[in-house]
Amino acid sequence: MKKVIVTGSNGFTGRYVVAELIARGYNVTELVRKKVNENQVECDLSNKNSIKTCFCDIKPNYIIHLAALSFVAHDDARAFYDVNLFSTLNILESCDELGLDLSKVIISSSANIYGNPELRLISEEQAPAPVNHYAMSKLAMEHMCKLWFDKFPILITRPFNYTGPGQDAKFLVPKIVGHFQRGEKVIELGNLDVYRDFSDVRDISAYYVDLLESGARSDIVNLCSGSVYSLSYIIEEMQRIAGYNIEVKINPQFLRKNEIKTLGGNNSKILNLINRESTFSLSETLTDMYHENNC
Repeated sequence: MKKVIVTGSNGFTGRYVVAELIARGYNVTELVRKKVNENQVECDLSNKNSIKTCFCDIKPNYIIHLAALSFVAHDDARAFYDVNLFSTLNILESCDELGLDLSKVIISSSANIYGNPELRLISEEQAPAPVNHYAMSKLAMEHMCKLWFDKFPILITRPFNYTGPGQDAKFLVPKIVGHFQRGEKVIELGNLDVYRDFSDVRDISAYYVDLLESGARSDIVNLCSGSVYSLSYIIEEMQRIAGYNIEVKINPQFLRKNEIKTLGGNNSKILNLINRESTFSLSETLTDMYHENNC
């Protein structure tokens, strides 16, 4: 069995990626900061010795690096760089120092690096223009990874927004769905006039494994659906799914500085690389989220 290390497997995306890998017959080792089950191995990605000990024991064929500080509103700017940039550097340096023979290293970046361009659908050729520390840390990580393109078969992904069952309620879509699950009559939100490319996490996890099996390397690829939806549309869909209307109040405290108004992805490249269309529509995703733990 081909051995895959997945970092960040306790996270929202990681759980789905691990399940997809196992379903396709891979031998998966989950590297986590704190174990929650016997299939996981504790590893401190901020400590290169900890990484080297794990990698030396496992000798992986593949690495999917998902561990990150991804909550954009996090208030510790330095933490974005410590986690997103330097932990990734530790992984690559550890692989080099151990002389690992890797078939593919997939490293997750973010579509947030594009900033706020005046384009409806953004391709990988768009010049980055980050507007927050999360995006800046991811862009710095990308540039650092490019220094290793000749050494390892690295593929950098830029996921756009995605959601699905099990996402933390601190994120916007599960927050909205949760209000309808509880039958609440009022919801407080920020700017409704924002547009995002929302994929289903189950599609995104399939993309990761498809890319692992592809011939792509030394490249950057968007993970997206190619469709853009407003938050108003999500509210309308949830009203249809739940069968009642909710009152939306705009809370000025929820209005973000440097808010990206429209962030949609051109998915031509990912479709060419893996020849797979999205399986779930946004309406199907919202329906599954609504019915999760709401029987």
